[in-house]
Amino acid sequence: DWMTDNQRCKSRQVGPQMLDMVRSAHEGGIQIAFGTDSGVSAHGDNAREFELYVEAGMSPAEALATATVNASRHVGMDEEIGTIEVGKYADIVAVDGDPLADIAELTDVDFVMKNGVVYVNE
Repeated sequence: DWMTDNQRCKSRQVGPQMLDMVRSAHEGGIQIAFGTDSGVSAHGDNAREFELYVEAGMSPAEALATATVNASRHVGMDEEIGTIEVGKYADIVAVDGDPLADIAELTDVDFVMKNGVVYVNE
């Protein structure tokens, strides 16, 4: 309902190719960083990308790394972000379950902690 005609057209063209592209890149040792400017998903639904990475052959831990360690390296900020360590920014999200057992847990965030302040998802 929310997509424009152009967005629908784009999603129909590239959607079926995405899993194959991720699978091929992953199998080839390409480091993948989480994120998109695709314009073909509703705002706030981007955590679904984790599920797609797992569907494409990544382990849940590898999928998580795309949004943390890998992403921080890709933007040249791995000294400041990407892992929870003394001296780094450590914004975190919390979920009820174990995302390593079920990556879909990341689609239901219970709270975010940013700069030591907890923001609850109600």
